[in-house]
Amino acid sequence: MLLKNYENLSSVHHERLLKLLSTNEPLFTAYALKEQLRVFWKMRNLKEGASFLLAWVMDAMDSGIPQLRRVADTLMTHHVELLNYFKHKITNGKTEGINNKIKTLKRQVYGFRDLEYFKLRLYHLHKSRYAFL
Repeated sequence: MLLKNYENLSSVHHERLLKLLSTNEPLFTAYALKEQLRVFWKMRNLKEGASFLLAWVMDAMDSGIPQLRRVADTLMTHHVELLNYFKHKITNGKTEGINNKIKTLKRQVYGFRDLEYFKLRLYHLHKSRYAFL
């Protein structure tokens, strides 16, 4: 529930999430900032993106949650790269997703000695689906 986008939650998950967030203030803050950060990609230009990112980082730092402060530090370290999105409107999200699938496959086939089989599995990587257990 926490990883899904708010608008994609079913009514049952929506109620459960609200109940969970009402009992845990730091979790509520972290979830609210996660949802807020998604708005960054919808900014219209570099200036709006930069001011939004700075405001988000300040909110994360003021939250007092160490994990959010680390995320804020990371975003500020890479702010130039993040703001380049507004110049070119491209991301490397698909590449990162494919790399993650390759890493997962490597862990699954650890110990296999047949390199050809691994190559075949890589060619069919896009057909496999992963699910939480």
